[in-house]
This record gives sequence, structure tokens and C-alpha cells, in this order.
Amino acid sequence: MVGTRPEAIKMAPLALALRAAGVLEPVVVATGQHPTMVAQALSAFGLAPDVVCQLHRTTGEQSELVAELAPALDTVMATSSAVVVQGDTTSALVGGLVGMWRRIPVVHLEAGLRSGDLAAPFPEEANRRLIGVFADLHLAPTPRAAAALRTEAAAVAAAAGVTPADGADDRILLTGNTVVDAVVAVAADVTGPTAAEPADERLAAVHREVTAGRSRLLLVTAHRRESWGEPLDRVLAAVRQVVDDHPDVRCVLPAHANPAVRAQVDTALGDHPRVLVTDPLPYPELCRLLARASLVLSDSGGIQEEAPTFEVPVLVLREVTERKEAVESGWAQLVGTDPDLIVGAAKSALDGDWVRPSSGNPFGDGKAAERGAQAIAWLLGHAPRPSDFTP
Repeated sequence: MVGTRPEAIKMAPLALALRAAGVLEPVVVATGQHPTMVAQALSAFGLAPDVVCQLHRTTGEQSELVAELAPALDTVMATSSAVVVQGDTTSALVGGLVGMWRRIPVVHLEAGLRSGDLAAPFPEEANRRLIGVFADLHLAPTPRAAAALRTEAAAVAAAAGVTPADGADDRILLTGNTVVDAVVAVAADVTGPTAAEPADERLAAVHREVTAGRSRLLLVTAHRRESWGEPLDRVLAAVRQVVDDHPDVRCVLPAHANPAVRAQVDTALGDHPRVLVTDPLPYPELCRLLARASLVLSDSGGIQEEAPTFEVPVLVLREVTERKEAVESGWAQLVGTDPDLIVGAAKSALDGDWVRPSSGNPFGDGKAAERGAQAIAWLLGHAPRPSDFTP
């Protein structure tokens, strides 16, 4: 079940692994939440949706999306053996609920992320907690996520005055995050010596400057709804200051598609000669930029997980993060939207004061999809129970 671009990116490696194993046939369902971006993301992996839900949205409200999705997905799941949902979107929540109502196994990919704050991110924190209540198999990306799920299960059992069911922990498996599988595979295709340059000549020029060593790349992504308005103004002012302070830095900022947000970005940075503001980029091009960046400023959860693979530091433009492993390992730093914090942390990273962590990517080793496929086959009775899934 995929509704948004991040879901498609993280689900694609699992669909390919299931297909390669030859035990179960994955049916990729595009829910229609973000149809164009889902199709674009899947195409980077040679995939296309097998089923596309046709929604007729007018208000864009969550209630409208839920009301349209539930009956559409119920029809799809009438002939399904199981449903896999990813992360914490509305598509994931509704897909999981319909699967539960249909009494088919629900598998939650990237289970157990918690910020501890229902308001941040909103409504994602509530969505993933709710899915955790009824999922039959939890594929946890990190030890922290697996521990959170076990703690919650124990608390529920204690509150009910019962002992956890035998084998309950069997349903919480540590696999790693499939986004690592995705970014490694896609980056290999776009950064090799035979890779074609970007079609956008402006992006191609930036890459030539960076690969020749004449410039360093600053990648900025800020798309979360809670960052729009005044917080984004503060971020953009800090970006301008960072670029002004480092004459060898070229900045690429893929802007959100919302017209008001794009206008806000263009007003703040559109006239800067070393800042390139683009439309939202295809996933392969984002991977290419990430692989060549010296520093990333982002409020994206996925980039916090992807950047350590390329040993690129990330300044997280949020007050809290459910990807605490990135911060604890040293690959990321929480700076929020405070311009002084952003400029100071960026200066440290770009001027050589940042201490590079000795550990690798805390989110996985690139084999999460293979582990997930094996776990799903076990859940449905087609394979032995996985023994050790520690990445």
C-alpha cells in the first residue's frame, strides 16, 4: 500500500525482494493520495502500480481522504492474503484499518518510530501509534524502534492485568530500514562514471562544479507543513547567510509544490547567484545531490536516514525527531528553525570543526528488504521463522 513518495521509495525494495523470492506475489496498490509522485518514485526502481485507486478529492481534508480511501481499499483487499503498510501516513493508517476489518494479516514496515509528541509530527505520530495497536507483524528499522514496540506491548498487557501472549515478541522483528536499500541502489545508477548528467542544465552545471572540486554543495529541503510561514522565513534567511559566508558553496533547494511556499522561497533566495531553487526532484536526482553534498539542511525524516550512507552531516530543521539514532550517532544535529543555531552549526560543519562519526549508518546495512520478505513469508506460513535480524 503506497500513498506518498516516501512510502513508494521505502516499499519498492520490499516489493522487489518479495518478487525475487518467488514465494509471494506483491501487488503494489497506489492509494491516490499523491498519485503523480508515487508513480514517479516507483519508476526509479522499474516498478509501476498494479492497482490505482481513483479518488475524487475536492477539499484536501484528511476526513475526505479517509472517507474515499476506505471503500476503495476494501475492494482491493477482498482478494488479498495480507496487507503491508509503511510508516505513518493516512494511506498507511486506512490501509491497516481496512486490513484489520477484513481480518487479514497487517504488516507494518518501519514500525516503532516515536517522537513522544502527538503534535509533532502531526498527524503522523498518532497514525503510527494506532497502526502499532493492530499490526500483526512489526518490521522495526532500529533497536530503539523494536524496544519501543516491546515496551508498549508490555504496558498494554500490564494495564489489562495479563501476561503478554506467548510469541508476542516474535511479531516484532528488527530488519533495518529499507530506505538504505533504496538509496544505495539508486545512487549507484546516477553517480557512476557512465551516468548521464541531469537534464536540467542548471543542475548539471552545479554537479560539474562540485565533482571538479571547485565548489561544495549545500542541499536544503524544507517541506513539513509545520515549517510553512514564519519558521520557513527563518530557515531561508539562515540559508542565505550560510551561502554568503562561504563563497565556495553552491546551494540547491528543491521547493515544495505548494504555490505559496514556492513564492516564499523564490522571494527569499531566488535572486542569489549561488542558490538554485528547483521544482520537486525525481528520487534519483535527489540521491545524486545527497551523494555529492557536503552538508544537508532538512526537515525530512527520510534524509536523516539516507545521509549517513554517504557520510554527509544533516542539520535537522525540527525541534524533535523520531530518528534519534541519527543525532546520537553524530550524523545529525537538531537545530530547529533558529537562524543563529542553523548558521553556527553550518559553519562548524563547513569549516572543519565537525567531528566525523566513526560508526556507519545506524538505520541499516542495505538488506532490510530481504529480511522483510522472509518475515512476511514466515507470517503467512511459507518459510521458517527468521532467526537473527540484527543489521
